[in-house]
Amino acid sequence: MKRSILIFSLTLLILSCGSKKRAVSQSNKNKTRTERVVKRTQEPNSQIGNEPIQTNNSTKLTGTPTEQYIQLYGPIAQNEMRLYGIPASITLAQGILESGSGQGRLSKEANNHFGIKCHEWTGAKIYHDDDAHQECFRKYNDPRYSFRDHSLFLKERKRYYKLFELKPDDYKGWARELRAAGYATDRKYPDKLISLIERYELYKFDQAILGYESPTVDSVKMALTHQIIKGDTLYSLSKRYNTTVDELKRLNNLKSNDLTIGNVLVVKSQ
Repeated sequence: MKRSILIFSLTLLILSCGSKKRAVSQSNKNKTRTERVVKRTQEPNSQIGNEPIQTNNSTKLTGTPTEQYIQLYGPIAQNEMRLYGIPASITLAQGILESGSGQGRLSKEANNHFGIKCHEWTGAKIYHDDDAHQECFRKYNDPRYSFRDHSLFLKERKRYYKLFELKPDDYKGWARELRAAGYATDRKYPDKLISLIERYELYKFDQAILGYESPTVDSVKMALTHQIIKGDTLYSLSKRYNTTVDELKRLNNLKSNDLTIGNVLVVKSQ
């Protein structure tokens, strides 16, 4: 009798271990599958350049949708100007016009702020009525990638080479050459860009990057930014821009003196 009980107990033990092993194996299998899915969805769009894209997320938006658009994407346009030489005023004006100040379908559903069509694109797509029925447009994971792709679109295509022969503060020349190079079919496209730039004083974003201000410009409304490079400290930046460490921390909602290379700081809010 004791021998039978012992055999029965051993059998239960073996079955229990086998069941646990199968459960653990199934659990690990599910975990691996989940991690693979997460990793794939977090990969950046392969069509975008490798340069880091930075923005100031602490900006409090006020005013009309267009004014909020400028506040939100102004620093990004300035960063693109530093990297690729495209006037921030032009980038912002095109973004406002093409996206309806961020309220259009392409910008809301595809993060496409510049109406860039698929062409040789291999990433995600969206179809939208434009010059023709249901044309193919590029779709991005984040609006910032749309700004980067806009820079690359102009920089890497030969038909836009004349743009980069113009001075970076010649926004009127850039607006006209964009139309001449075939970026838009609308004959009034240059006038619309120039009107937006002058109405919202977008040229001030260019002036901040170029390091000068026009004597006829009321600079009270202009926010000056600085992209952090190796060797920058809050103290050195406070001396460079004639401000204080505490003021820099306040403007950028910083809790410590640590800085990250590539980030964009607001150094003056005027």
